[in-house]
Amino acid sequence: MAEWTAEGCEPGAEPVKIAPLHIHRQDDEAWYVLEGTLGFQIGDTTLEAHPNDAVLVPRGMPHTYWNPRPEPARYLIVMTSRISALIDAIHAASERNPETMKQLFARYESELPD
Repeated sequence: MAEWTAEGCEPGAEPVKIAPLHIHRQDDEAWYVLEGTLGFQIGDTTLEAHPNDAVLVPRGMPHTYWNPRPEPARYLIVMTSRISALIDAIHAASERNPETMKQLFARYESELPD
């Protein structure tokens, strides 16, 4: 589990996705919003989570998330050690082109859909 903060976006601007649309084949992932708002796309569903809301994404479900508001969002992300290792590997990657990222996600039982 980790506590993260997502910066807000300018009013009327397209929010920046915190993570690209992706799938974890073997791992569930969850968020708990402490302050602010997070937007989620989970499969074909789009939703907003507010303070004290929790969101669970089951394994195999495409998902991404973002902060749709100008104020920062503070949240807990609950993840497996494999997802944590994937995030660490992404941050450590010197190359972030699409092919490199696809291979990196695959190494951690995850994928970036086309």
